[in-house]
Amino acid sequence: MSISRRSFLLQGSLAVAGAAFLPKGLLAANAAKPLLGIQLYSIREDMKKDPSGTLKQLAAMGYKNVEHAGYSKRQFYGYSAKEFKKLLDDLGLLMPSGHTVMGKQHWDAAKKDFTDEWKYTVEDAAIVGQHYVISPWLDESLRKNYDDFKAYMDVFNRSGALCKKSGMKFGYHNHDFEFSQQLNGRKIFDLILQNTDPSLVAQQLDIGNMYHAGGIALDIIKQYPGRFELMHVKDEIKTDKGEMGGKYESTVLGKGIIPVKEVIDLGKKAGGTHHFIVEQESYQGQAPLDAVKEDLAVMKKWGY
Repeated sequence: MSISRRSFLLQGSLAVAGAAFLPKGLLAANAAKPLLGIQLYSIREDMKKDPSGTLKQLAAMGYKNVEHAGYSKRQFYGYSAKEFKKLLDDLGLLMPSGHTVMGKQHWDAAKKDFTDEWKYTVEDAAIVGQHYVISPWLDESLRKNYDDFKAYMDVFNRSGALCKKSGMKFGYHNHDFEFSQQLNGRKIFDLILQNTDPSLVAQQLDIGNMYHAGGIALDIIKQYPGRFELMHVKDEIKTDKGEMGGKYESTVLGKGIIPVKEVIDLGKKAGGTHHFIVEQESYQGQAPLDAVKEDLAVMKKWGY
């Protein structure tokens, strides 16, 4: 996820221990074959211009699952939850997960309750068929001191409890700052995993974002076995103008410097990962739809 995507989203507003809380459909899918999907931010301009036609092309490629990054004002890419669910159904697509930033404005500390805006977010996620409501950002103000951070981790858990009432699970998706910033001498990433209940809060590991801050996915999975129910599958190459202001940008799977297949295989074996979501944000001159088609071919070649 790049800086532009952060703005895009912000403007839009122990797996074993947690297995008992997963939807039965996901448990069955996990037992049979990992779920393979695509993060729609990968083809964001196409989704902006023609959501229906773009989804149709993804389905024709062979994608079966999508993950949104376009919910705002109770709409998914301009469609109500019911309308978008019908659009997906008509194309034979499912949307097990989606990205919507849960910010400070969504929690009323005085009432100790979520605002209607966040309650509607969860409600619409259930209507459209999500199993996971994932927040892909932690506001900078919440990571300046340990007490504020710790308090917001309780909000994470409370959001998990709210999602659970609708048969879903709350989740968090990392960027790079979780590995470069510390509070009380500990990395924010470690603090997030140590202060969230895995039965309520799932972790979606972005294996590319962390690389910008020196995070190594293989090491993280080994450090926290069973904690990563979802994974953003991404490869990275060196560049002068990288995502998140770094020295790297994403590329077609298998063409970069991340041992992607080794990472996803370890995720499947030891990470508790059952949902693998392809995400590519930079294309090196290639059309985004062509890039994600190539990504899908690589994943299928790898047995996913």
